[in-house]
Amino acid sequence: QVQLVESGGGLVQPGGSLRLSCAASGFSYDYYVIGWFRQAPGNERERVSCISSGDDSTYYADSVKGRFTISRDKAKHTVYLQMNSLKPEDTAVYYCFMNVDCYGYGAHWGQGTEVTVSS
Repeated sequence: QVQLVESGGGLVQPGGSLRLSCAASGFSYDYYVIGWFRQAPGNERERVSCISSGDDSTYYADSVKGRFTISRDKAKHTVYLQMNSLKPEDTAVYYCFMNVDCYGYGAHWGQGTEVTVSS
């Protein structure tokens, strides 16, 4: 059974940084895509970023390009999301996901970690 455990959320001031981590276990896929969605109160879940296990190709939503960086530690089966220049509109619950592509349908999900950007 796939398990995804997120950590690293919290409260940060605008312009600040946070690094989210997602440790994956219980999977046996040779190929997978792992990454992050987020959901702000009253909004639909939004795709943020993902990385492929095959060639480490990445995707970023336009709203986070240039500010967020996704990376992974293959040995630790862990994916990271470095978030810089945070804005209040980045406030959301961030969910780690694992799938065969960079979409949420049919994905495995973590429990979520809350990020609040506020002064």
